[in-house]
Amino acid sequence: MDSLVSMRVFCLVAELKSFATAAQRLRMSPAMASKHVAQLEKRLGTRLLNRTSRRVSLSESGALYFEQARQMLDSLDEVEAAVSNATVVPHGTLRLTAPVWMANSIFAGVLADYQARYPEVRLDIDLSGRLVNLVEEGFDLALRATGTPDEALIARPITSVPFYMVAAPAFLKRAGRPETLADLSGIPLLHYALYPGESFSFASEHGPQTVKLNPVLRSGNETLLHLAALEGMGLAFLPKWLVADDIASGRLEHLMPEHIVFAGKLFAVYPSRKYLSAKVRTFIDFIAADKRMK
Repeated sequence: MDSLVSMRVFCLVAELKSFATAAQRLRMSPAMASKHVAQLEKRLGTRLLNRTSRRVSLSESGALYFEQARQMLDSLDEVEAAVSNATVVPHGTLRLTAPVWMANSIFAGVLADYQARYPEVRLDIDLSGRLVNLVEEGFDLALRATGTPDEALIARPITSVPFYMVAAPAFLKRAGRPETLADLSGIPLLHYALYPGESFSFASEHGPQTVKLNPVLRSGNETLLHLAALEGMGLAFLPKWLVADDIASGRLEHLMPEHIVFAGKLFAVYPSRKYLSAKVRTFIDFIAADKRMK
């Protein structure tokens, strides 16, 4: 039995979590697909898949083998395509991690358009907000808003990400509308926990001016800060993409844009320049070119 075919069968079963669906894709019977995986497990001397009557899942050994085998197969496909002057069709599961605030209508629209163009790619997206280890946890790609990308990884800049100071009309009516930087002193703040300190330096006509705000809520989850801002709990610094619809509808107001301009940089981060699969390359190119991401 062809070991390479068995490896392909195993990877597709692992991705789809179904022998029947994988077999249909590969135009073979479920029994033959099962035989290929069983033969692979026998050769490796370990169980790769846990099977029940209702589901298929990777064992610990299977998860390790899957990540390495998937990269090898994708790399082989690209080499064969290059030699034969063919175009590699992106396929498989793209595992992506991104900040919590990427759960917005703009990014959702970009994802929908990418998947429509490349229907063979399935998207598996982690928006937990934690800093994952791409290699150890098997992620293909990370989108990170940072000024200093990890030097051990490859980072391609995608776009700048403006952060707006926003507040709900109800909060401004209760606490007063700040007209000058001095008015911000002591004002209730919904504080992003990963930002050190409670003092902020802003540009003014007299040079940089430092203001200390009053954090009434501290969290590392931008979604919670966003919802709290909508409830009128305080003002917050949030990404433009997350609050653009709220500003347009009047649910939030963009405060003092002439003074308060924060802009981070969004990077596409991946483990190695030597290996970049078609699904990763096309996804990065797609989001970098999309005007909605600007």
